[in-house]
Amino acid sequence: MRKQPGLNHRHRDASGQVHKKESNTLVATLRKTYGADFGGNISGRAHLGTLLSRTGHESLTDYIKTQKA
Repeated sequence: MRKQPGLNHRHRDASGQVHKKESNTLVATLRKTYGADFGGNISGRAHLGTLLSRTGHESLTDYIKTQKA
């Protein structure tokens, strides 16, 4: 069975659950989706987990929501 596209180029599994971004995803990779200013001045070689821990956020979704506010 082929997975269907989900939010932000992520995929849904058979139950419809959207896969989460892994904490080892590079900030540089996320900048391709969310723009060059994603993550502020943190290095593109840093991982999502590092960004979340430094900014006090629990998830990518949480981080994005606060950045748009």
